[in-house]
Amino acid sequence: MKIVHLTPYYAPAYAYGGVVRAVEGLVQALHRRGHSLTVLTTDAFDQQQSYDGPVQETLEGVEVIRATNAMPWLRGRFNLSTPLDMRWLAQNVLPDADVLHVHEWRTVENLRVMPVAAKLGVPVVMSPHGTLGYATGRGRLKSTWDTLLNRQLRKQIRTIVALTENEADEARALWQTFGHMPHMEVVPNGINLADYDQLSGGADFRQEHDLGRGPVVLFMGRLHARKGIAQLVEAFRLLDDAEARLVIAGPDEGMRSQITPRLDERMVMVGYLDSEERLKALAAADLFVLPATGEGLSMAVLEAMAASVPVLLSPGCNLPQVQPAGAGWIVEPDPSELAQPLTQMLADPDRLQAMGAAARQFVAARYTWDVVAEQMEQVYLGVLD
Repeated sequence: MKIVHLTPYYAPAYAYGGVVRAVEGLVQALHRRGHSLTVLTTDAFDQQQSYDGPVQETLEGVEVIRATNAMPWLRGRFNLSTPLDMRWLAQNVLPDADVLHVHEWRTVENLRVMPVAAKLGVPVVMSPHGTLGYATGRGRLKSTWDTLLNRQLRKQIRTIVALTENEADEARALWQTFGHMPHMEVVPNGINLADYDQLSGGADFRQEHDLGRGPVVLFMGRLHARKGIAQLVEAFRLLDDAEARLVIAGPDEGMRSQITPRLDERMVMVGYLDSEERLKALAAADLFVLPATGEGLSMAVLEAMAASVPVLLSPGCNLPQVQPAGAGWIVEPDPSELAQPLTQMLADPDRLQAMGAAARQFVAARYTWDVVAEQMEQVYLGVLD
């Protein structure tokens, strides 16, 4: 089977692109299952720079083709692509494709490529990656985009692949307003478990950032309001533990200036971490915290659990099974609600270690890319049937 994946950016070295890491893991796992994979994308690397690699290359058996963004600054300021020649590339790539799998819903790439797929009769599968809801930000823009730009495309979606049941319900509600209901499947993100088998560098990370020997709480993700970083900082200020440290890792998306005045001497912002440094941060961490709202299914959370790090999450992370599995706690993203489990968990190292082992087992049973790829393969076969 030949599957073309369409995504706004695909640069595997970009540590904080959750969609990037999800697409990378999925296509490589599908390639291992014997399928032919092409990733059609742009030269965007992150919100500040372009990818400096070749426009066409093969990465671990997967063909990657990149269109040049005409105005890269629009990606940084408005998260908007301006891909040149994307339609022409699609006309060359799609004729022998069995399935087009688009990642995210409101993208310029979809506007360019999906009409080509329609003319060629290539069925379309769409993964929203937690971007559908109007309530999680830019609601007016999303509504306008759906009304003015995606009116024709929305009937072309054969199957929506949600990350969680909550996202599937969200998709059903939105498409019901469109008057058209595609088939719905739930397939989660995954991880390569072997990447987290023997982590090292934790001591070096602690020394580099002067973290001492006390417990380390790790937040890793974009510094965006919906990630709950402001609430976590306030909760940590309530923590009566002079030895504990909060490491805030991730690129700024508007919250750095707001949280900086609230940081105390126990909190450190380390900025963007590349793939190697991210693994060192996980090796140093005793607890991973993400009090987010409107998440799809966080890659960072899955990676933390794969690294045997217990997690403290909000209901918006869509992993309610974590608490019954003994892998972490689920609490509301409120400073006082977060402070209580923070205090209890950090005060009991043996319990943290046991929860970390349970977290690893939890991910190994449900969220490896080989398991996920098999599920996605069945989605594609269903679309073709």
